[in-house]
Amino acid sequence: MKITEEMVDYVSALARLKLADEERSAMAAELEHILEYMEMLGGLDTHDIAPMSHIFPVRNVLRADVAAPSMDRAVLLSGAPVPDGEAFLVPKAVD
Repeated sequence: MKITEEMVDYVSALARLKLADEERSAMAAELEHILEYMEMLGGLDTHDIAPMSHIFPVRNVLRADVAAPSMDRAVLLSGAPVPDGEAFLVPKAVD
């Protein structure tokens, strides 16, 4: 497929790129090479190959979620500069 400079202008506008004249012609040539390669890949026989989304099998590596008792509130608030027994007291941030 022949990539014209008008096509390059359209794609660069979509990508919000400003290309100089010499960059436009270079980009047209690069896009043509990309499309030639994609056509070559399109000609491969992939009939017996299962589709995949990842090269390696994806598995969950996180630990199981297990409920556990939390720390004692008094222990947690012991380091607070101004505790009220229930929560941390902080200065007002918005008037």
